[in-house]
Amino acid sequence: MKTHVKALVVGGGAVGCGILLALARRGWDTMLVERDELTAGSTWHAAGLLPLFNMGYATTHIHDFSVKLYARLEEETGLNAGFTRCGNLRMAQTDARMDEYQLYSATAETVGIEHQFLTPDEIKSRWPLLRTEDLKGALFHPTDGYINPADVTQAMAKGARMAGATIERKIQVNGYRWTGSEWIVTCERMVERGGNLVPSGEVFDITAEHVVTATGNHAQRTARLLGIKIPAIPVEHQYIVTEPDPALVAWRQAGNPEHPVLRDADAKWYVREERGGWILGPYERNAPARFLYDVPDSFRADLFTLDLERIEEEYMSMIHRIPSSETVGLKDDYNGPICYTPDGNPLVGPAPGLRNMWLAEGFSFGITAAGGTGHYLAQMMVDGEAEIDMASLDPRRFGSWMTTEYAARKNEEAYENVFVLHHPDEERPACRPLRTAPAYDRQIAAGAQMGQVNGWERPNYYAPAGFDDHDSRSFRRGGWWQYAAAEAQALRETAGLIDASAFTKHILKGPGATAFLDWFTTNKLPKVGRINLTYALTDAGTTRTEYTIVRTAEDAYYLVSAGAWTAYDQDFLARAVADNIERFGPMYLADVTTQYGVFALAGPNSRAILNELVRDADPATVLSNKRFPWLSMRNIELGMVPVSTIRVAYTGELGWELHHPVEMGRHLWDRLIEAGERHGLRLVGGRAQNWLRQEKSYRAFGTELGRDATPLEAGLDRFVDLSKDFRGKEAMEAKGIRSMCVTVLIDGPADADPWGREALLLDGTKIGRLTSGGYSTAFGKSIGMGYVRPDLAAPGTALKVRMQGRLWDAVVTEDSPYDPQNARIRVDG
Repeated sequence: MKTHVKALVVGGGAVGCGILLALARRGWDTMLVERDELTAGSTWHAAGLLPLFNMGYATTHIHDFSVKLYARLEEETGLNAGFTRCGNLRMAQTDARMDEYQLYSATAETVGIEHQFLTPDEIKSRWPLLRTEDLKGALFHPTDGYINPADVTQAMAKGARMAGATIERKIQVNGYRWTGSEWIVTCERMVERGGNLVPSGEVFDITAEHVVTATGNHAQRTARLLGIKIPAIPVEHQYIVTEPDPALVAWRQAGNPEHPVLRDADAKWYVREERGGWILGPYERNAPARFLYDVPDSFRADLFTLDLERIEEEYMSMIHRIPSSETVGLKDDYNGPICYTPDGNPLVGPAPGLRNMWLAEGFSFGITAAGGTGHYLAQMMVDGEAEIDMASLDPRRFGSWMTTEYAARKNEEAYENVFVLHHPDEERPACRPLRTAPAYDRQIAAGAQMGQVNGWERPNYYAPAGFDDHDSRSFRRGGWWQYAAAEAQALRETAGLIDASAFTKHILKGPGATAFLDWFTTNKLPKVGRINLTYALTDAGTTRTEYTIVRTAEDAYYLVSAGAWTAYDQDFLARAVADNIERFGPMYLADVTTQYGVFALAGPNSRAILNELVRDADPATVLSNKRFPWLSMRNIELGMVPVSTIRVAYTGELGWELHHPVEMGRHLWDRLIEAGERHGLRLVGGRAQNWLRQEKSYRAFGTELGRDATPLEAGLDRFVDLSKDFRGKEAMEAKGIRSMCVTVLIDGPADADPWGREALLLDGTKIGRLTSGGYSTAFGKSIGMGYVRPDLAAPGTALKVRMQGRLWDAVVTEDSPYDPQNARIRVDG
């Protein structure tokens, strides 16, 4: 048995074997260890479905790669994985569900997923066993289907062995130790005894340069061994298998094809054929999380007791949809653990705070994702970056504030919401509110409809008393739209106040700080008292993080980045600092996100509002261009509150960010409201702010900015100083310009705006995609940002965008179509 490898994969389910296969085919000396037998975890009882439907860009790519890989596994390995390509029919009982499918269609088109829409009559003519009179239609994936989970796992394992990988079973990992250059993994051989798996007492070490954990239901044990948090906790998932249905048997004996995998999303179940009968898999309410801390040693390829009462509603709805199933009996039942995460997406990427430790945990659709996860994770490990932006799956998207209780309750919610309408403006209620800024109660009293980012409560918009945010959600312009539009208009005309306290904030100082930041970021560093916008790159030359840097002293800096990515940014920055102290000199880094609140005050009257609160020997001049120019920082006193005030506005109007001690947030909020009443101040939420920043073509991290594009492709040349050396520069230049970021104005439907997932087309051919979308009050039409071929990025280029199944005119506009000269931002007073 090997004791030293390039990469060690821990966990022998479908995901682990998919990763093993990908790394072995990339030429890495790789070994997999499994505490029991391959497929002994959730893989063995998985239904094996391969749903291509997904709203996420990265996840859609992963699923698409998996399905294509599985289709050729038998040819490559000689093992039949049991792949049945029967298609996937997603039925819709409501117009809202059809709208959801149209939005998904936009995402699928950007990736190239084959799909088509069917009417109820078309469904009935093809599958007469189905009741269709209460359907609005369906979305059909002809290339979708199902596979035998055990067989596909064994096929990937064989393919990995053929490529030189090693697999060792009955090996349990009991510890991890980082030496500074490699991992020492302490293992123990397990043996069968009385039907149980028990330690043999044979302990040994395996040395690996890289480790990947794909431990499934055992993720909490893995987290403890690594000393980190992994919010992957299983939830019970039931499915039942019926006896043969005579009507189905007759249908097949007549020479008809197998039914597609059926999904009645509004009834919250999937159904597929199984040996003349049906498999019903519901996603019901009240399915409990299990194994919050440990999987019992006695739990191997085991199941939980079935709770038929919990799935009675879904079972009856299957009978309604397939009337012939009413008389058939139950043959088998399964109730097993399936891992989830708080947002339903898996954790794929670097483990927070650790070197060369990679996580592949929390897969609720592990069979579908296994092959693609291996492919893209191998790219990250071998090449330094995947060809698609994997940030939406990065384990560091969840902070250390997250507890076991939080993860368990949110995972239960994620399970229950598998088939719930996935509105782009949805906000799920479990575990909220948890993280709140001091002015939270004031905002609620003012009608704030809250969203959640990184656990923080943050106003999306403000509505009158009695307004129901849940009922207002839509795939078109929801009931909230009018309020967001009014907020955007008010900020342009008078002033708006936005709570931006969730911003990520770091302090970096010390003798090495200046030289380090000069190398770490793309732009020139600001002078003391000034700020700049800059970017940190990956080693592959793509955009890793966007920073607003405030220089507070010669070797002291205040860094502000996106609020949704605190742990993600902190981990990246801390690693870089630690790696370069010897090179640049001593540095001190602190995450001060929760120490400072932030209010953004912007609009033509914002200076007048602040002037009422300024305490200074000459208050009338404190906020003038001479004393406080654009893109600078001043420490000023607003009443009793000391504020680090930054003259910058994400909305493109005259404005300031007010960074203040968080404990003084409620007092400052009250004073701003009082002063603002005399100047037309309106409270503004994140949705209006998102529209306003698009009018200025301000790129946002996580949409226009990410690990699949460089700053030059994003059109941010003015923030990249090519005269200096910086991390990722050579790789960035080597990539060239593959696509360009543009802003488009859209003559769209009267009741809908783009969400930032839509394809851009020219003469019927996809030439790009939107990454953001919304409405422009300044231009009275829809607006969007996205990427197109470089030759189509010139202002005036006429394109089409697909929304709600139709093509609409979209014209590339100049960058910052609203106030392109920034005159409103620089106005003096």
